[in-house]
Amino acid sequence: MKHPRLSLVSLALAAALPAAPAFAQEALETVTVTARKRVETLQDVPVAVTALGAESLERLNVRNLGDLQGNVPSLTLYAARGSNTTITTFIRGVGQADPLWGVDPGVGIYLDDAYIARPQGALLEVFDVQRVEVLRGPQGTLYGKNTIGGAVKYVSKPLGTQFSGQASASFGSFGQFNARGAVGGATTDGELRGRVAFATMNRDGFGTNLTDGTGVSDQDTTAARVSLGWFPKNSPVDVQVSFDDTTDQSGMRGFQRLATNRFVPGDTLMSSRYDIKSGMPNKNRTDSSGHALTANWRLGDDWALKYIYSHRQSATDTGIDFDGLPNKIADVLATYTDDSDSHEFQLTSGKGVLGLYRFSGDAGGRVRNNFFNASFGDTNGRVYTTGTAVFGDYEWDLSPALSLSTGLRWTQEEKRAVVLNRAFSNDSFTTPIATVSDFDKTRKVNNVSPRLSLGYEMSREVKFYASASRGFKSGGYNIRANVTAVPDSAKPFEDEELDSYELGAKMLLAGGKLELNTALFHNNYKNVQLSVFTSFIQANGQPGFFGDFTNAGRANVNGLELEFIWRPSSSFQLRGNASHIDAKYKEYFDRGVNVASQKWFSNTPKNSAAIDAEYRFPAFGGELRTRLGASYRSKVYPTTDLSEAIAQPGYTLVNAGITWAKDANLSVSLQASNLTDKAYRTDGYNIPALGVLSGFYGPPRQVSLGVNLRF
Repeated sequence: MKHPRLSLVSLALAAALPAAPAFAQEALETVTVTARKRVETLQDVPVAVTALGAESLERLNVRNLGDLQGNVPSLTLYAARGSNTTITTFIRGVGQADPLWGVDPGVGIYLDDAYIARPQGALLEVFDVQRVEVLRGPQGTLYGKNTIGGAVKYVSKPLGTQFSGQASASFGSFGQFNARGAVGGATTDGELRGRVAFATMNRDGFGTNLTDGTGVSDQDTTAARVSLGWFPKNSPVDVQVSFDDTTDQSGMRGFQRLATNRFVPGDTLMSSRYDIKSGMPNKNRTDSSGHALTANWRLGDDWALKYIYSHRQSATDTGIDFDGLPNKIADVLATYTDDSDSHEFQLTSGKGVLGLYRFSGDAGGRVRNNFFNASFGDTNGRVYTTGTAVFGDYEWDLSPALSLSTGLRWTQEEKRAVVLNRAFSNDSFTTPIATVSDFDKTRKVNNVSPRLSLGYEMSREVKFYASASRGFKSGGYNIRANVTAVPDSAKPFEDEELDSYELGAKMLLAGGKLELNTALFHNNYKNVQLSVFTSFIQANGQPGFFGDFTNAGRANVNGLELEFIWRPSSSFQLRGNASHIDAKYKEYFDRGVNVASQKWFSNTPKNSAAIDAEYRFPAFGGELRTRLGASYRSKVYPTTDLSEAIAQPGYTLVNAGITWAKDANLSVSLQASNLTDKAYRTDGYNIPALGVLSGFYGPPRQVSLGVNLRF
């Protein structure tokens, strides 16, 4: 599916140069998705879903999943505070910003059919991709407990029967050098197929650690995937295996201190939004890998049986300097590891799916905190999770124009938290002097998530749907618990539950030249899980803090979304989206007082919109494509403490690009992102007990020149 953009230059050129039939046809192409775990067209599926194909992702300069923000309504997606590859995702106000183990995401991330259980390493680089699907709203029936807000599905290139490949390289601002490549083929009879893909992303830092001169907010990421398949002739069975690995060796994220630290006499601020003065080692390594097996057995013309096995693991070793100064005020060394296996059986037809799912995994690590070089404590432990689910989803034709889709998922989960948090005598963390939490607790939960959807086909071009669905996210234990300071911190936090009611329309108008999709939703959100900082005074009189968990009782989230693609001619296309979200707490108790009226949702702009356009014309023996795009987001609170100093006011980002294509196999492009060099915060820290107030900023203006070759 093609989603090009328009540049101002093209408007002047349009009058002077003849239009060429740049697009193969004026009508928009039909896009297929697997949002309901069966192949359907985008316009037929009664779900709010955005699908961007490989060509659209390339033209929109989507380099990793973070670049989807602005291209999908109601989506917030960015790199977390400490890492290039740790993801923070919210859809329609639902997500989870805390990357520590024991905390489940609210938006599921999938690499092909494999669920990525932890945020570390989940901010996937986009290479050798078939499409990316973003499903908005709870997907509890088909995708389970960790998709209460929605799901992001990365679908890689399928195994083909012909030899083919692609290679690209780009150079740009801040010493950028990116290279991507893939090659695939098959034996003469097509029974054995394979594909290998790789990517390397390198960039100097946006800022500098002025203490040791090393770069911060840099990138040093390599990734690879290998896929093999056996497709025997005259057999209903095929088997595919895949392996992937990503290594991120980037340094610390740079940030701007927004206030002087009262514990540092004579402290001064810097104007740079990326430079820091950290005294910690500049390390921030994440390794993420996995392998999967998929077996298909075609049972007839309409039925098939699929088995999917997936194993994933990751390890992170990072330094987090909360204060950004050489002084030892809040220096943290953290290591995370996780390991998970999943099995899924699907019995599918053109009308539905019946499935069985099993997940087992463990995640843990150690976080060592040095406060003022006087207080030394750690967070140490693991969380073990096992879950089983049975699900089904089927569509019934009530009449030629009316259909009923029903779904149900039963989930049983057991989560065990083993926690040992202690205080130590010095920064060697070898001699414990106190134990602040020591427990081994298990929590079991059962949940039933239903879905009901009614579809009405006014014509092949105009379709409406009304749906009611439920999603949930299991609770757990705060592995940062400090029972000595806050006894209740060892108690479990509760399961989230969200009931969503949605009206939608999918329309193909103007003879197939205009695609217009809308969705109106009302969500009842219960037991909202929130990660907060709790400050306290330690026994030695020094201020301290720890990351706590709480549940806000009830909230309502109402919203309206719109997406469109308009192709009035073969040379011009306009694409845009807009969303309005009204998210309000109804019940939020703090020390026995309902403070709901004083609280706001984090990572949820009330209004957002984007528009992108492209004009194409013949030039220099090929085709020149010019584009211009802008995206707007209203005020956002990135953290649950709702600090006005960290809150990001409304802002607009502008992107542009020019691509010359000799033919379908060779192109050269000049891309520019954040063209106006807008300074905008994506995250931050506000910890008064440590004198910390800081903001993490999105990337500055970047310009790159790239070459892409297909064969």
